[in-house]
Amino acid sequence: MRSLQQPIHSGFGAASTAADVVQGIDLTGKTAIVTGGYSGIGVETVRALANAGASVIVPTRNETKATQTLAGIRNTRFEAMDLADPASIDSFVSRVIATGQPLHMLVNSAGIMATPFERDARGYEIQFATNHLGHFQLTLGLLPALQRAQGARVVSVSSWGHRYSPVVFDDINFEQRQYSPWTSYGQSKTANILFAVELDARYQADGIRAFAVHPGLIIDTGLGKHLSPEDLKNAGVIDEDGKPIIDPSRNLKTVPQGAATSVWCAVSPRLDGMGAVYTENADISPIHQGEASTSNDARTRTSGANGVFPYAIDADNARRLWEVSQSMLAR
Repeated sequence: MRSLQQPIHSGFGAASTAADVVQGIDLTGKTAIVTGGYSGIGVETVRALANAGASVIVPTRNETKATQTLAGIRNTRFEAMDLADPASIDSFVSRVIATGQPLHMLVNSAGIMATPFERDARGYEIQFATNHLGHFQLTLGLLPALQRAQGARVVSVSSWGHRYSPVVFDDINFEQRQYSPWTSYGQSKTANILFAVELDARYQADGIRAFAVHPGLIIDTGLGKHLSPEDLKNAGVIDEDGKPIIDPSRNLKTVPQGAATSVWCAVSPRLDGMGAVYTENADISPIHQGEASTSNDARTRTSGANGVFPYAIDADNARRLWEVSQSMLAR
C-alpha cells in the first residue's frame, strides 16, 4: 500500500479547478451519482461531470434546495435520499438498480463536520453514521450497477482532517470516551479513506476502482456552520471582514478548486489501472511523515501536499472497518 502512495505528477495542482481537470474528456453515455451534489464542492463536481456529457443523479433530502441549486446545469436530475436514514438509502438504491443501467462514477461527497454530539435512529454517533456508514450502505447497494459499467470509479471525499483520529474500533460511538467534535470528524474521515482501500481490494477484479480525496479547505460550502466567525478567524481561513482567504499553496481554495481532485479521480485516464490511494491537489499524495497535528490554524500550513497518515491506508484497518461496518448495518 505504501508503494502506491506516490505522486504521479499529473500536470495539475492546488490551483486547478474542476473544469481544468475534465477539459478534453468526453463523458457522453456515462452515468454518475454525486452525493451532496446540491451544495458546496458537490455542485461543482456535478457541473463539471454534466458539462462533459455525463448524466448525473443527485440524491437529496431537500428537493427545494436541489431544484434551485441545480437549475441551469444540464444532464442532471435528483432523487430523494437521506444518508442518515437506512430505509431512504435502500429505497434510492432500489430505484437506481431497477433501471438496469450501469453506473460509471459514484462520488460520495456529502458530509457533516464538527457537529455537536448526536446519535442517529440506530444509536450510532452522527458524524460516523453520516460521513461513513451511510456511504458504505449506499455503495454496497449500488455494486450491481457499478459492476455493470465494466470500469467504474468510486470517489470518497475525505479530508486532511483524518489527522485528528484513527478509527477507534473499541469505541466508535463515544460510549466510553468523552465526545470531541473534531475527534469524531477525524475518525469519520479516516473511515472514508479506509473504505476506499478495502473497496478497491475487494472489487477491482470487477472493474471497480476506489479513491479517497482531500479537497482542501473551502469555506463557502456550509460545512463549517457549527464554527463561529471567531473560530474561523483564529484558524486563519477568513479575514477581519469575514471574507474567505484564498491561498491554494496552503490548501485554502475556492469551491471550483476544491472540486478538482474529486473530478480528477472520477475521470482522469492517468488513473486507469490504479486505485486504493488518497489524493489531494489533483494528484496522488505522499505518505505524511511525522506526528499528527491537531491544529486548525491554516497559517501554519506549508505549501504542497499534506499527505496521508499510515493508519488511514493500513490494509488490516481497512478490512476491520469493512467487517465492523457490515455488522453495524445488520443491527
